[in-house]
Amino acid sequence: MVKLTAIGLAAAIGLGGIRPANSAEPPKWLGDDLPLPLPVKTPQDIGFKSAAERQYLIFNLMAGGKLAYQRGDWALAVDKWETLLRIPALDPLIEKAVTPFLVDARAKAAGHPGTHVETPPEPEPVAQPEKWAEPRPRATATVTRRASSSSLVSVSGSVSGGGQIGPGGAVLWLKRLDGPMPHIVPPPNQVVTQREKTFLPHVLAVPMGTTVQFRNDDRIYHNVFSIAKPNDFDAGIRATGATYTRTFNSPGAVEILCNIHSTMNGYVFVVDSPLYAKAQASGAFSIRGVAPGRYELAAWHEAASNITRKTIVVGGEGVHDVSVTVGGDKRPGPFVPDKYGHKRQPQLGY
Repeated sequence: MVKLTAIGLAAAIGLGGIRPANSAEPPKWLGDDLPLPLPVKTPQDIGFKSAAERQYLIFNLMAGGKLAYQRGDWALAVDKWETLLRIPALDPLIEKAVTPFLVDARAKAAGHPGTHVETPPEPEPVAQPEKWAEPRPRATATVTRRASSSSLVSVSGSVSGGGQIGPGGAVLWLKRLDGPMPHIVPPPNQVVTQREKTFLPHVLAVPMGTTVQFRNDDRIYHNVFSIAKPNDFDAGIRATGATYTRTFNSPGAVEILCNIHSTMNGYVFVVDSPLYAKAQASGAFSIRGVAPGRYELAAWHEAASNITRKTIVVGGEGVHDVSVTVGGDKRPGPFVPDKYGHKRQPQLGY
């Protein structure tokens, strides 16, 4: 039996889609929409579908980034590949294959978000012809520009605090204080699943404008909702395999609950910056693609009553020892609200 990894899948299918053997037809892209149209009738079906969708997501992000890279859409390539590298427990071979292209795409995308901008030709000299007695090395000018744009670095460090929950799940983001910020490109394929009466992931960090899909992978009904205005929503009662999408356009914490199961809660945290990261369980974090400059670093944690803020200066080598402490002082509400904001009793036996 041949083990088909995500890289193998990409190689077998090709960057353009599936091409039938001995066929002259152009390849057709499979599409990147999730969920996949796989029936779910048993617990085994749920596991199979989740595994298939994970591999399909990995392939789409990997190959979709390469297609964007090939046509010069550097910002889209960076967005897809950075989303890919945030997938938990990703095959190291995939990270090894993608990283060199990602580094190059980041360098080319700096200052030109979302589009590929060709370097304009140098103007021909009109006056002072003696100054241009020898041909000007235009290639040197191009290399100089790329070198200056390749100075993007990372900001990394560790979060501590968070009370009994611990530092994991803290969301950190940067806002530049001495210059313009890069353009926000909402990442694709952001999914929060309901599985075993739990929201996975418990905390999802996304920039403004991101569309998140809420999917029921349990064999019971769920009713996902939030009363956090202006990002409030009500997905209604959804059966196994059903989905609901919501686009979040305002920054802040969006606590998500289930109107059927009062023990379920999670968060979508919306940031107003393209420079962000979520801390690992250990508290470690890394924000990539940062231009040198002066920034405000902010950190949110579900157990903290306030957002932690500090000013940092990012040099040409980046910053790799940032220490951030988040609070653990936030007290739980007096009751778990239903989707109308009213008090309800914990659901028993379901």
